[in-house]
Amino acid sequence: MKLDRKEILKALETITIAGEGKNMVESGAIANVLTFGDEVVVELVLTTPAMHIKKRAEEDIKKTILELVSPEAKIKINSKVQVPEKAEIKGKSIPGIKNIIAVASGKGGVGKSTVTANLAVSLAKMGFSVGVLDADIYGPSMPIMFDVENEKPISILVDGKSKMKPVESYDIKILSIGFFTAPSQAVIWRGPMASKALNQMIFDADWGELDFMLIDLPPGTGDIHLSIMQSLPVTGAVVVSTPQAVALADAKKGVSMFMSEAINVPVLGIIENMAYFTPEELPNNKYYIFGQEGAKNLAEDLQVPFLGEVPIVQSIREAGDYGRPAAMQTGSVIETVFEDITRKVVEETISRNENLPASEAIKITTMAGCSAVKK
Repeated sequence: MKLDRKEILKALETITIAGEGKNMVESGAIANVLTFGDEVVVELVLTTPAMHIKKRAEEDIKKTILELVSPEAKIKINSKVQVPEKAEIKGKSIPGIKNIIAVASGKGGVGKSTVTANLAVSLAKMGFSVGVLDADIYGPSMPIMFDVENEKPISILVDGKSKMKPVESYDIKILSIGFFTAPSQAVIWRGPMASKALNQMIFDADWGELDFMLIDLPPGTGDIHLSIMQSLPVTGAVVVSTPQAVALADAKKGVSMFMSEAINVPVLGIIENMAYFTPEELPNNKYYIFGQEGAKNLAEDLQVPFLGEVPIVQSIREAGDYGRPAAMQTGSVIETVFEDITRKVVEETISRNENLPASEAIKITTMAGCSAVKK
C-alpha cells in the first residue's frame, strides 16, 4: 500500500486548531507531509506551548488520516512550538499592576460577580495583592458582596495629582460605579458616558501595587467590553457559565469574542457555576439541576482549560448577600472549591506570561473588528 501525500493534505484541511479560524494546512501548522509506502510523517508547527492543544492536534491528525485516508496507515508526528517574540505592551497600562484578568459571561444571571468576589478573596488568602474593578456599570454588585455599600472613595494627592483611593474590604481594593450612585438609582447612560466613567475608575485611581486586578465585566459582548480592551492590556480572560445549553451558547460567544482576531486576549479557562446541588442531609448525592458537565464539555470543544465546578450551595448566596464572600468560610467545601479554581487561574496566568507575547490594548476605529459588518 502506498499513501498519497495530496490525499493526506486534503484530509488535514478538515481540521482546525483552537484559536485559529483557518484549517491546519492553510494556517501553516502542517509544515510538511512525507510518505514512505504505508508510513506517513507529519511535521506539525504550533504557535502555543499549551500541552492540551498539542495533544488534541496530534490526536485529530491521527484520527483524520486513519478515517479519511487509510485505517492501516502508520503515522508519526513531529511537533514543535514556535512562539512569537514577546511584543512591547502598547496602549496605556497601569503602573504597578502585574496581571489584569477579565471575568466575563455571555449571559447574565450565571453568577459571574459571585465568582469574581470569591476568586478575589481566595487570591488574597494566598498572599497576593488584589484589586477588583466592577465594570458592570448597569448592575454593580461588588459594594454589596464586600459589605461596603455605604462607603465612598476619597480623594488623595499622588505626585501632585488628585486620585481616587479605592475602598478596601478584606484586604481587597475595590472600585465600582455603585459607590457613586444611590442604591435605588438606575444608571441611565449611553455607551460613551459609561466608557468615560470606567476610564476614570481605571486611570484616575491610586491602585498601588497589585499582583492581580480582576475586572467584573457586564454580560454580553458589547460596548463596555470593547472599551476595557481598548483601554488596558488585559492579561487573560476567565469565562463563567452554568451547565445548561442556553447559557453555554452565550458562553461560547464570550470565548469567541476574546479569541477573535480583533480582540486577541488569551482565554485562561472556563468555570462552571451552579454545577450540581448536594443536600446537606445527603452529602454524597449530587443532583445536576441545570445539566451535567456542560461547561466542561464546552471547554474541551473550544480547546481552552476547564478551571473547575462550583456547586449550588445556599451559603454562597447568603454570604454574598451579607457581604462576606463564601470562600472565606474556613474549613468549608466552598473554600476548597474556590482554592482549587483560583490555583488553576494562577497556574494558567503564569503559563500564559511565560509562553505568550504580552497583551496589547486593542485599537478599534469605527466598525473595524465588528464581525457583523462586511468589509
